[in-house]
Amino acid sequence: MGRPPDPARRERTLARATDYVLAHGLAALSLRPLAAALDTSPRMLLYDFGSKQELVAAVLAEARRRGASRLAGHLPPEGASPEETLRGIWAWISAPERAPYVRLIFEVHADGLAHPENYPDQAEAITDWFDTLGATFRGLAAGPDDTAAPTLVMAVVRGLLFDLTTTGDRRRTDRALDRFCELLRS
Repeated sequence: MGRPPDPARRERTLARATDYVLAHGLAALSLRPLAAALDTSPRMLLYDFGSKQELVAAVLAEARRRGASRLAGHLPPEGASPEETLRGIWAWISAPERAPYVRLIFEVHADGLAHPENYPDQAEAITDWFDTLGATFRGLAAGPDDTAAPTLVMAVVRGLLFDLTTTGDRRRTDRALDRFCELLRS
């Protein structure tokens, strides 16, 4: 009989694999280089995760968990205006140290359009953002069933993040956020 799974080793490997994917992306992810970077073997990765697809799913779930946890810890205090909240979220999420998370989000979304079978929980990743922003911006909603306002805020933030990530034009994207905040005030 083989040795029983070691959950602590799996968690350590998952944490390090997530760091690796955040640094290098998923596009060229191969088990051999990943295993070498983690001081393990491809066989052990498969033993711990079952398959490359399950490893990728676990890494993406961990990256989402980290990002959501950090976002929740940096939301402006309750009672802040929608504009203060939006500016706080933008300042935090668009900071250079969040760039690996943002790049990974866009990489998964883009690849998921071509290969949705590789990301069966991609909609969940979008829903996580929607739920967080929906709760944060419920004051903008016309009523409890209004999902349009949170969807609009999410679309603006995602669009500006995509623009900033692809162009690096901080000044223009910050000005665009300023303009959106003006619209929120009116």
